Amino acid sequence: MRSKRKMNAVMSWLKNCDSCWWIERKGTTMKIASALIVFLLILPVFAWAGSTGYRYPIDDSYAATILGTPQNLRPDTRGEVPIKTMVLETDQKKPEIFFYDRGLRYTVAFQDRKAPLVFLIAGTGGSSKSAKIVALITNLYHAGFHVIALPSPTFPNFIINASATHVPGNLLEDAVDLYRVMEQIWSQSRGRIEVSYFSLAGYSLGGTEAAFVARLDEERKVFDFRRVLMLNPAVSLYNSVSRIDGLLDPIPGGPRKIGTFYNRVMAKSTEFYRKGDFVAIDDDFLFAAYQAQILKRDEAGGMIAVSFRISSAGMIFASDVMTHGGFVVPKNRELKNSDSLHDYFWTTLHLSFMDYFNEYFAPYFQNRYPGLTKEELLETLSLRSIESYLASSAKIGVITNEDDFILAPGELDYLRRVFGPRLKVYPRGGHLGNLEYRDNMAFLIDRLRSPTW
Repeated sequence: MRSKRKMNAVMSWLKNCDSCWWIERKGTTMKIASALIVFLLILPVFAWAGSTGYRYPIDDSYAATILGTPQNLRPDTRGEVPIKTMVLETDQKKPEIFFYDRGLRYTVAFQDRKAPLVFLIAGTGGSSKSAKIVALITNLYHAGFHVIALPSPTFPNFIINASATHVPGNLLEDAVDLYRVMEQIWSQSRGRIEVSYFSLAGYSLGGTEAAFVARLDEERKVFDFRRVLMLNPAVSLYNSVSRIDGLLDPIPGGPRKIGTFYNRVMAKSTEFYRKGDFVAIDDDFLFAAYQAQILKRDEAGGMIAVSFRISSAGMIFASDVMTHGGFVVPKNRELKNSDSLHDYFWTTLHLSFMDYFNEYFAPYFQNRYPGLTKEELLETLSLRSIESYLASSAKIGVITNEDDFILAPGELDYLRRVFGPRLKVYPRGGHLGNLEYRDNMAFLIDRLRSPTW
């Protein structure tokens, strides 16, 4: 009976997961959930920081990234938040395999009075209801903001409905897509709410994209953002994704054995769950498993990379189908809603960012812009391409961590040089692990409220 309750709890969690890769096989829909992997990551060292200075407690960057912030150290956000998922209808023609996709999904939480409005941009592969987005919406709403959250341009729903090229990753073109969507959503929303001023924030890739959207707004002046916050942004998209992919190198067999590695880790985690006295995949399970030292640190890093690969798999598949690119699905193949996607999923799971860049992304844009070199294309995937704007714009600020592993050597110093006093660096937190820590959230909200950094 206990095992049945446990399985029901897991299946219930999967059913409500919003960041999942859909697989249709023999009429049965299964979800491969990247978020589930994060819940099942277990590190060998439960390292807590000292009691002096900055009090976010988790010292290890992988542990911080995986565990986030303990519940008792988050802000008190009790009280109802009117979070609603909305659909922006589009006239985009869709292949039959995407029959279920009715339009771009975005999420809002509106005050019943005049208030500032914050647009949020999710990170790589994130929907507008990913866990970090919901945390930001909840805290910002309680702080008195209207909030409109957008999925990442790398999220399949965005690729299908809102991308002009259906090939995500070009920061300049993704910013144009985001801005167009923001204008359309604002046109739908402006009759329902009163707005005192606009701000913009994004995390991870969304933080990098926020900078490009802000620069575009300087030209078009639709929103005239008062404050733009980049939360744990990538300096170079190419460098950051390569570093995440590199976390697979130390696992037994390297990236080519990603399936075997994934199955072994899931088996370990499932066995621990089966033997324990748990009724859900929650904080109790997570911390108990973490303290049990099930996995080595390299294995934990590998699972972070696997989680990223699963998000990338959905991106690559959606893009390839929409463009008839022939990268994964043969060009002359028209997928039907009854077709199995199992083999395509495992194929895309084994594709690295280098594969995507060299064999699909770069050729696509070099075909569109004859004479474009890979070096020139790489430059457009970096904040360096808009450095002069970032250095001179007083409205833009960055919040990041000293131990964020998506930053390549020298990139934190680059942020210090470009942003100066508009950069806030915490000593630990990994990649977004301390986002919900109450001191971090209070600082974030204060920066959005303040007219100056």
